[in-house]
Amino acid sequence: MNIKRAKQEIKNSIEAYLAKDEFGEYKIPAVRQRPVLLMGPPGVGKTQIMEQIARECKIGLVAYTITHHTRQSAVGLPFIKEKVYGGQTYSVTEYTMSEIIASVYEKIEQTGIKEGILFIDEINCVSETLAPTMLQFLQGKTFGNQKVPEGWIIVAAGNPPEYNKSVREFDVVTLDRLKKIDVEADFEVWKEYAYQQGIHPAVISYLELRKQNFYRVETTVDGKRFATARGWEDLSQLIQAYEAIGTKMDREVVFQYIQHPMIAKDFAGYLELYYKYRTDYGVEDILNGKWSPTTLQKIRSAALDEHLSIVSLLNGKLSELFRECYETDAFVSKLYEYMLTYREERDHVTAEEILQKIVSDREALERAEMLNRAESRMWKRVTAFMENVVKHTKGNFLIDMDAYEYTKERFGEEAGALETKTEEVKEILQNVFDFLEDAFGESQEMVFFITELNANSYSMWFIKENGSDSYYRYNKGLLFEERQKVILADMDAAENAMDRGIHFTEK
Repeated sequence: MNIKRAKQEIKNSIEAYLAKDEFGEYKIPAVRQRPVLLMGPPGVGKTQIMEQIARECKIGLVAYTITHHTRQSAVGLPFIKEKVYGGQTYSVTEYTMSEIIASVYEKIEQTGIKEGILFIDEINCVSETLAPTMLQFLQGKTFGNQKVPEGWIIVAAGNPPEYNKSVREFDVVTLDRLKKIDVEADFEVWKEYAYQQGIHPAVISYLELRKQNFYRVETTVDGKRFATARGWEDLSQLIQAYEAIGTKMDREVVFQYIQHPMIAKDFAGYLELYYKYRTDYGVEDILNGKWSPTTLQKIRSAALDEHLSIVSLLNGKLSELFRECYETDAFVSKLYEYMLTYREERDHVTAEEILQKIVSDREALERAEMLNRAESRMWKRVTAFMENVVKHTKGNFLIDMDAYEYTKERFGEEAGALETKTEEVKEILQNVFDFLEDAFGESQEMVFFITELNANSYSMWFIKENGSDSYYRYNKGLLFEERQKVILADMDAAENAMDRGIHFTEK
């Protein structure tokens, strides 16, 4: 199954394992709570989905890459203890607590959350001395003589043998005690994630045309050649950083992340053309509703891959704007919650106390590790807003208003800025629709554009919240499913042409 389906299956298992009866006992006893074994190629997101599951289920997470451990750190160190048996004293070997088990208890103390996931990565790549311990762990949920605390679910992950020479096969006795899930790379699922994470639009559009290059692992006489989801995401972040500092990326840099020479060369060529199209077609002007007949004629005479690159450029900019609106809306909504508290208790609560409550709430979520990066940024914005209020009100006499009124006024400015930004983005979205209508009409390019909007959770949120007559008209009027099949077929043809050596070249 793909990683999205695997994530949901693991969530279902955890919810089932943690369900309790009317007496507070787990409906499935710990002995019947099979550890989950997630098997799949490297770099598809196995570790990331565990972090997401823990946040979404509001439980703890302790993650270890077991290949970094020795038998001593996993089992504990031996020590001698005297015990009396049958009236005689004997020296008996016992073990200190496993570092891994100790980490679970530390996580419970740190977060106050008593249930969670113990995630062990690369479970089938352990050393020979540690292998029996791992089998004992999966079969009996113990490290040495310490059991995993009640309420903690074991999830392990590993790579199939074709990706790693060091893997060890599990015997039937062990496999019969596991809930085994096999995962595989899936571009369409990854694309949803890519939009959420703000992956560079050039990466998304390239892989849309060259899906076979999304995940490839090949063995040659010169060694392994590979491209993975992890590699594309890390490369995307470097591209964005290079753009910010005005540095150009070439094939050698791409190869540092996409360690497959042909794919690295192909993507580097595509990226160069991607930047060229942005300049040649005046993408910023199009977003502002300005284009000339010359521009329309030029794009109409171009090849399909160039058409789709232009659509991707426009969609990529829209995606950034949709995401900015979403994050600003989340900031204003969270700030509004504290404004309500401030309004209701203004007679006996100060701005400093509201700030303290914000900081306290944020730190509690951080300790529990319940915030993703976007949520963390949102909380920092809320904190910074209130810090600025306190700075301007503390110790000062405000003319014609008290601290609450000052805070309310500043909040109104933030809400007004969001409304202005939203109207600007709505206009830009309409400009893109108008341009695509002028350039292509009811075409496969329009279907491609609608397809990408539908794959992007930020665009779907924006359109649902603010509407778009053109989106609703085209989404319904283009006989979407049928036209989607046409564009997919054309894109497959473009892929086949490139496979025959017709790569991206200047038009």
